[in-house]
Amino acid sequence: MRKRELIVPRFLLNVATWLCVLLAGNCLAAPAAAYKPEGELRWALYVTISPSWFDPAEVGRVGLTPFWMCYALHDALVKPMPGNPMAASLAESWTVSPDQQMYEFKLREGVTFHNGDPFTAEDVKFSFLRYKSPILHEKVREVEIVDPHRVRFHLHQPWPDFMNYYGTLATAAAWIVPKKYLEKVGDDGFKKHPIGLGPYKFVSHTPGIELVMEAVESYWRKVPHVKRLVFKSVPEPATRLAMLKTGAVDIAYDLDAQAAEEVKRDPKFQLAFSGGIGTFYLDFIDQWDPKSPWHDPRVRLAASGEYHSSDLRVRAAD
Repeated sequence: MRKRELIVPRFLLNVATWLCVLLAGNCLAAPAAAYKPEGELRWALYVTISPSWFDPAEVGRVGLTPFWMCYALHDALVKPMPGNPMAASLAESWTVSPDQQMYEFKLREGVTFHNGDPFTAEDVKFSFLRYKSPILHEKVREVEIVDPHRVRFHLHQPWPDFMNYYGTLATAAAWIVPKKYLEKVGDDGFKKHPIGLGPYKFVSHTPGIELVMEAVESYWRKVPHVKRLVFKSVPEPATRLAMLKTGAVDIAYDLDAQAAEEVKRDPKFQLAFSGGIGTFYLDFIDQWDPKSPWHDPRVRLAASGEYHSSDLRVRAAD
């Protein structure tokens, strides 16, 4: 891309997710027939992309960062989008029964996976049953296929939080994988070459090096503006900055404050805030167990930095 951006947040999983929303959001900008995607956008990421991130069944149970791949490669019945935390996507609409025990989704018709297979209610049921969410499987009694483009979720009893778990990033249960293809290649085969319904299709993945994706011109919403995305795994902040300066990448993500100050002094680059603040904490879940080291408040204070380690040893001996 001609114009480079530098995004400099800390480790913000929620912001990373919205970054991918905005990548997919390129397709909201203009009618599909008005242009063809062009150009290449290269990212220097601070993380190493795992093949497990390509499979929605693995996403949502290991943090939010893997949702980057969901927004690019896959699509969901309902998902957060800019301005709407629970936007209809592969589901055109949904209704709830008067007794609050049945949710019916009307699926979008004419949508196909990247390999040409049609998207149907079979894929919705298959994806839900495959996703390991104890609370969802405990609450959902049955997934009923009414017809190829209509599916019903029957609950054991009313559960007001169903959509909060199914239609947000609390889980990835609403993200759809192709039943026919996955049954053919298996879980490992799917991670090596994922097939999805998203605005970008998988091209190649070199573990620890880079992931390459290309725009899907038949994507149902709108065609992405950028034809090719290249995500490079670059753990060292200094290396990410150096790659930005040499033109090896267009965006360097998650740099430190010193690098940010350097970028601000260079008129060739733009420093951009990612839009969020990270919160970090320690949860001492074993502190109520007398046998646990965390039961001692001095140990918890030491972990929080209130005690110097040498003070802890002296006081523990008293």
